[in-house]
Amino acid sequence: MQTIYILWLRQLKRYFRSKARIVGSLGQPILFLVALGFGLNPIYQKAGGGSYIQFLTPGIIAMGIIFTALFSGIEIIWDRQFGFLKETLVAPTSRLKIMTGRTLGGATVAAFQGILVLLLSFLLGFRPESLLLSPLSFIFIFLIALLFTGIGTAIGSVLKDMQGFQLIMNFLVMPLFFLSGALFPLQNLPKGLAVAVRINPLSYGVDGLRGSLTGINSAQFGLSTDIIVLTVLTGTVLVIGAYFFSKIEI
Repeated sequence: MQTIYILWLRQLKRYFRSKARIVGSLGQPILFLVALGFGLNPIYQKAGGGSYIQFLTPGIIAMGIIFTALFSGIEIIWDRQFGFLKETLVAPTSRLKIMTGRTLGGATVAAFQGILVLLLSFLLGFRPESLLLSPLSFIFIFLIALLFTGIGTAIGSVLKDMQGFQLIMNFLVMPLFFLSGALFPLQNLPKGLAVAVRINPLSYGVDGLRGSLTGINSAQFGLSTDIIVLTVLTGTVLVIGAYFFSKIEI
């Protein structure tokens, strides 16, 4: 447990030590909220959808989480190149504990990032619809953070350098975000797009956040389905991540 705590704390210190990193990671979510939220709001209202800020905010919270979560996991590559990972792996402790500490630390940082985006959205006019359901949003925030930190850990354990980083951004992160329903309603989608949305794990995180923050009727899949799917996927990904991490050669 001490090893897990130390690595968890190290991830937090690494994040909070860099003020530029915190501010920089908030830039894109704020840009999306302001540019899309206010820019498309008149069109969305004319279509009878209500406030686009209300609809958009859960998706942007999820975006802030997955970027930070994946990057936290991929920091394994950085630590490998600079030798810190080797020092950690040769320590007299199991790799499972090392992976657990790193993943929990990364997930905590990503969850904090999502909460920051949520708080900033209040300044732009977003308001939760139900005080009873709103606490559920923190469960979804942490599940999304844990799931994608685990994915980042699995990827970081396989890659040996940062050259594949842009491939991850272009072929994983952005498709996951744009095909999650974060920017558009899920009703009456073309069949192919509807299938892509349903097999996207982030869709259930966005749907759960939207249902808990803007009303249970906003959840397309249902809050219970969202929690079950995210929990099962998170457990599966953590097992896979632990396997790949255990195979890292030093």
